[in-house]
Amino acid sequence: MEYIEHSKVDGCIFCMAQEKEDNAENLIAFRGERAYVILNRYPYTSGHLMVVPFDHKPNLEELDPLTRAEMMELVTRCMTALRRIYHPEAFNMGANIGESAGAGVKSHVHIHIVPRWGGDTNFMTVVGEVRVLPEALERTYERVKTAFLEG
Repeated sequence: MEYIEHSKVDGCIFCMAQEKEDNAENLIAFRGERAYVILNRYPYTSGHLMVVPFDHKPNLEELDPLTRAEMMELVTRCMTALRRIYHPEAFNMGANIGESAGAGVKSHVHIHIVPRWGGDTNFMTVVGEVRVLPEALERTYERVKTAFLEG
């Protein structure tokens, strides 16, 4: 959140990402017709994904029904892929819509999918305000991209 609040990037990070070629730099693992799957650059856990519509809208109500439907289908595909890759015990899935709800990017709605395991709350996050991940983001990107390619 600190990165997002103090970022000096002009423009929407999601719109800028979708304009680039898919690779470990832009972190887009899969593109659908109306939405895409991107890794969170500052994940809570390995495999923290987001589903983002191509349309720059601040909330779900402003998206057309086909985009909302595709986003939910992609959320489901994310969970399926993450189960195959990481074998999580559970998931947190949801969207922070609006500043008061904690949205880091309030102008472009997106849905988070976070794999969870029993006891995965890390004291480093709570005490040190830093995250420790067991896998490099580039490796996570390759694993998720491969899982989507394999169906």
